[in-house]
Amino acid sequence: MAHEHKLEIFRGRWKFKSNTQKIWGVLAFLTFVTAIEVVLGIYKPEILMNTWISPLEGGFFATIGNIILSPFVYMKPLNLIFILLTIVKAYYITWDFMHMRDEVKALRRMVVWTGVFLICYLIFILLQEGGYVFEVYNADDALITRDF
Repeated sequence: MAHEHKLEIFRGRWKFKSNTQKIWGVLAFLTFVTAIEVVLGIYKPEILMNTWISPLEGGFFATIGNIILSPFVYMKPLNLIFILLTIVKAYYITWDFMHMRDEVKALRRMVVWTGVFLICYLIFILLQEGGYVFEVYNADDALITRDF
């Protein structure tokens, strides 16, 4: 591509003079996000280790509410923070390092949003299946026991 790349990030709030400066700026941002993830992973603040919302009890509407809110009801806030920061990093790697910002709008949407939706779907499935496997192994009347 022979045209110039856009030299700003964060919707034009942070502008650079050259492409090299932009690469270093994005690298600094991604390093900062990674450092936050590492610090949270090492220290694991107690306030983020317990679920904030308890499951709803009741009839049909409580069941529907639990299904809709299941990523938030049963997930520790620390896991949710990790997931969101990972999505932010993947978005900026695609947006700036793979130069999606300079492509046609339809191609950008097709690549970025497809990846985002597939990642969210994969995370949902992994958390649901992980919860099921945990319940199978740790139930009082479990037929399968952990021997590994």
